[in-house]
Amino acid sequence: MKFAAAALLGAASAIEMEVENSYLAYVAEHGKSYGTEEEFKFRLNLYAQKVAFVREHNANVIGNDATVGINHMADWTDAEYKRLLGYRTRPQAAKAAETFTGDVTTAPDSIDWRAKGAVTAPKNQGQCGSCWAFSTTGSMEGRYQIAGNKLTSFSEQQFVDCSTSFGNAGCQGGLMDDAFKYAEGVAIDTEADYGYTGRNGTCHAKAGVTEVKSFSDVKTKSADALKAAVAEGPVSVAIDAAGIGFQLYFGGIMKHFCGTSLDHGVLVVGYGTDKGEDFWLLKNSWGGSWGEKGYFRIFRDQKSTDAGVCGLQLQPSFPLF
Repeated sequence: MKFAAAALLGAASAIEMEVENSYLAYVAEHGKSYGTEEEFKFRLNLYAQKVAFVREHNANVIGNDATVGINHMADWTDAEYKRLLGYRTRPQAAKAAETFTGDVTTAPDSIDWRAKGAVTAPKNQGQCGSCWAFSTTGSMEGRYQIAGNKLTSFSEQQFVDCSTSFGNAGCQGGLMDDAFKYAEGVAIDTEADYGYTGRNGTCHAKAGVTEVKSFSDVKTKSADALKAAVAEGPVSVAIDAAGIGFQLYFGGIMKHFCGTSLDHGVLVVGYGTDKGEDFWLLKNSWGGSWGEKGYFRIFRDQKSTDAGVCGLQLQPSFPLF
């Protein structure tokens, strides 16, 4: 029998009753349950720490700066959270034949590929470190649609199960360029034909819809090159997402939540300006309830010739059809 969480209301005297009550509501909202009183207390303490962080951070937010909030990960341990961060580079990773530099002078001032029908709805990788696969399918979906095809949701699970010989390790991590290399010789199935399970499995790919002709790496440490690339379609990027601020991101423009130690694969789907501040618009793979309905924004300095905020200018790439 699962432990009755309500029984602890009188026992957790070290934590404010307000936090206890909100945690009971949180447990019910997210369908969580605990086998022991010790487990409940442990999770309640983690939750209380996150509540304190949220209150302190949001009290000091200025203008468009990012805010944080309580989400489904608020009572996770650091190790549980970091299992989601599956970007794993390696010395022998696939390299594109050419580097994209582009012409930024022809790029529009802003673009949002969602509005142009080139972005599927936010997906959820679950507790599998397959972010790299979602970043891969995201840029494939966008570029495939832009090439004149119907927007198609491609299978992340196929990459998880089938691209291991190219250096990827399923739920234990991978790399978008290695996934693109796999897709150069194998047609990728739709999500409907090869559904996502959130765990490692045996490859059972079918005939598939399309291969990619090749892929391109974008010039690193160049905001101009990245802008020119995004002006043509969604771009896969890696970022540093290890901080608690990213974990609990709620909305606004990220400026200070991260370093440049790349650990998470995501997708740039646009860029723009909000009240005088330039931003990159990105799609995450943690479901529509995280962040800004599954999306987030990172500060964009168009004169930047460095790693960029969260390191997003270090490893951009995209497929070619």
